Amino acid sequence: MDWMVSADFWIGLLKIVWINIILSGDNAVVIALAARSLPAEQQRKAVFFGSGAAVILRIALTVVAAKLLAMSFLQIVGGMLLLWIGVQLLVEEEGDDDQTPRTGGLMAAVRTILIADLVMSLDNVIAVAAAAKGDMVLLILGLAISIPMVVFGSTLMIRLMERFPVIILFGAALIGWVGGETIVSDAALRAVAADYPWLHYAGATLGAVLVIGIGRKLRIRHAQ
Repeated sequence: MDWMVSADFWIGLLKIVWINIILSGDNAVVIALAARSLPAEQQRKAVFFGSGAAVILRIALTVVAAKLLAMSFLQIVGGMLLLWIGVQLLVEEEGDDDQTPRTGGLMAAVRTILIADLVMSLDNVIAVAAAAKGDMVLLILGLAISIPMVVFGSTLMIRLMERFPVIILFGAALIGWVGGETIVSDAALRAVAADYPWLHYAGATLGAVLVIGIGRKLRIRHAQ
């Protein structure tokens, strides 16, 4: 087959892998936060299934991502959903010392991973699709290769969170940052954002502050 010996194919594949390395950092944080409180065996399953399903989701999203991003208010809703997920993941840390078995823990973690990845991947898949230049074999292979990268990154983040719990706070702040960034990037706000470029960073900062502030307040309330 021509693609097996095509230099353009391998260059395109390297581009997609590199793009995924750069853009998958926040996804690895989400996966680690969602899976960190599960038993070790379920952690591995959540990371594997969550990462694999997220990559499949990205392939499907590639076909419609550009059209979805053009829809007004979709990213506002998605960004608010990310803020909610960030708060929930931060509050759940309060229950880590609870010895009561968590029903539906694995499925809940995978569901959280998929919802967050759905919102966070809209921009990412456009970059990957551009590098693939319409070659579906290249696109699917490049995204499939990214699975072990995300799995390794998520597993490493879980270990770091266990050793340095403060990383959980930074991880929740990152989700809030991406959530705020997503909201101000919505098509309905594009003209305003073009006139006031600082809104991009203000929205992202506000998102991070909201997640940390609301999350910590809820944790204190639960502790009382």
